[in-house]
Amino acid sequence: MIPKIVRRGLPLLPLAALAGCNTVVMNPTGDIAKQQADLITISVVLMLIIIVPVMILTVLFAWRYRKGANAKYTPDWDHSTKLELVIWGAPLLIIIVLGLITWVSTHKLDPYRPLDRIDEHRPIPASTKPLEVQVVALDWKWLFIYPEQGIASVNELVTPVDVPVRFKITSSTVMNTFYIPTLAGMIYAMPGMETTLNAVLNKPGDYQGLSANFSGEGFSHMKFGYKGVSAGEFDAWVQKMKANPGVLNRADYLALEKPSVREPVRYYGQVEPALFNRVLNRCVAEGSVCMNQQMADDHKRNQVAAAIKALPKAAAAQVANAEVCETPAAGNPNNPVKK
Repeated sequence: MIPKIVRRGLPLLPLAALAGCNTVVMNPTGDIAKQQADLITISVVLMLIIIVPVMILTVLFAWRYRKGANAKYTPDWDHSTKLELVIWGAPLLIIIVLGLITWVSTHKLDPYRPLDRIDEHRPIPASTKPLEVQVVALDWKWLFIYPEQGIASVNELVTPVDVPVRFKITSSTVMNTFYIPTLAGMIYAMPGMETTLNAVLNKPGDYQGLSANFSGEGFSHMKFGYKGVSAGEFDAWVQKMKANPGVLNRADYLALEKPSVREPVRYYGQVEPALFNRVLNRCVAEGSVCMNQQMADDHKRNQVAAAIKALPKAAAAQVANAEVCETPAAGNPNNPVKK
């Protein structure tokens, strides 16, 4: 037999369980994430306008028309214009409002769109230059490259507060999702592709980022620390990083790229120039051809082929016969072989 006082407290158990939840999604410290949280609140309230009356009426109808009740019996009733207007009109109005909000917010909160404000009270000055951070999703860790500062870190991200940050994101192997709940919404990291996220943090502190897309064995530990610091503290951190002897070159990256779980935080005081572009274009290894160069060469060949095809047949044949092979004749590098 459950004691009476315990029975009275049972309905409060779900609230007690929710008390331990992290509500950072609804209480973020970044302006973009805050606007997204407001969208969630508005959407839920609008939907509750329909859900709550339906739940109340379900109980009311069950009670009113229960067996043995003295409710009015109207077997010939089949239509009510007022009731039809309520049933169809209210959801239609809510859908219209939600559609307008979605249209506006989709364009306003586009992750590729440069920021126009620090927060709801402070616009961004026109001369402000965002901090660029290049992000590479590895198995199963995160690499952050600061191209302007020439430094890099593994599993730790540091940015100054109230400074726009532009993330350039890619992946080394499989698709992942770059997500810092307190900063902005999640965006995919894909191999051979670059995605962009513009965001700003408004409050210093220690936060956490993670991958929100399953990517294999070490996915559950693919998290990183995120620190929001003042501008002065960020400058001091950069100088400290530059004093680190670690160098991230192509060979070191290939070693880092190998799958590992619970990778410790690493720092690099120097980064090989254009390393991120090589990762993006899949040409870090020596001797490999970059995708952008290969596509440019293919495009050029297609243009030449299309131009030859557009010529009259006689002229096209003459051009083809006059084509010179780039391979030199044996023993004479200055004597090309004519086809």
